Amino acid sequence: MTASYRKSLAPLAPREGRPRWSVMIPTYNCARYLERTLESVLAQDPGPQSMQIEVVDDASTSDDPGEVVARVGRGRVQFRRQGRNVGHIANFHDCIEHAQGEIVHLLHGDDLVFPGFYEAMGRAFDTDPEIGAAFCRWSLMDENGQVLSSVDPEQPEAGRLPNALCKLASEQRIVTPSIAVRRSVWERLGTFDSRLKCCEDWEMWTRIAAHYPIWYEPRLLAAYRTHGNSNTGRNFRMAEELYYNRIAIDLIRPLLPADRAPGVVKSAEKAYAASALENARRFASQRDLSAMRAHLAAALRLSRTPKTLLSAGKILMRAMSGSA
Repeated sequence: MTASYRKSLAPLAPREGRPRWSVMIPTYNCARYLERTLESVLAQDPGPQSMQIEVVDDASTSDDPGEVVARVGRGRVQFRRQGRNVGHIANFHDCIEHAQGEIVHLLHGDDLVFPGFYEAMGRAFDTDPEIGAAFCRWSLMDENGQVLSSVDPEQPEAGRLPNALCKLASEQRIVTPSIAVRRSVWERLGTFDSRLKCCEDWEMWTRIAAHYPIWYEPRLLAAYRTHGNSNTGRNFRMAEELYYNRIAIDLIRPLLPADRAPGVVKSAEKAYAASALENARRFASQRDLSAMRAHLAAALRLSRTPKTLLSAGKILMRAMSGSA
């Protein structure tokens, strides 16, 4: 039953001249950001024999990513457009399915990489042939490209991430532009789980960590863009992404060692309940009571500890009294 939600990926037939890299760029109504995304890849381009670069558009309705690809890519970047909108999970799968390289980098059309990304990730796979994926430290940027924050390093030196499965399962630590995956890993494990309209990446990276070592690069080499039209942004106000966090936690639980699962799951529930409560406070201060209630409900779906219940009650009482 589970496998039906995760599309399988046929192995590629061996052939000479297969590229090392496939940089697959899914887009949907984000052409205004695509130029910078492409430029960040092309600045590190080792050439078509070593790197496939392809944009796959999910039938955008408000812009023309094909024009950006033609103008910026100048024939170097391939472009395909879905005949209809298939949704981001199916579009991601299509990207991976059409990837010809040994290593696949799924780079959203509104995100980017910094100089040195492909060199550092490539060195990781060369150094440790057993790893299934490698990821780097990353920044969060706004719609104008201004850096809002950067995550703390997971460890000071490049190398395997110790205790990767439990660490990644306890909270989302990887954004999609920061990670590269062997295509053979997706061939073995299947691609993203279609039950998750949000946080499908969290479940995927954790599933990989359950079967393979994971490499970490502490240099800041990727950036994730937050804006209202991103998948996360569209699902933020009414806490849909936290609803799917709950589902993801339940999907991740069976991947964990039996003796560690209760503690890791509790840690994840606590982390996302705290996030939901913080969002509820923010929406309460803005007098957006519908959004506040949605995030309070999400917090209680994730955790019903006395602390969570008390905090939720205080937020609701203050909002109802008009003192938030």
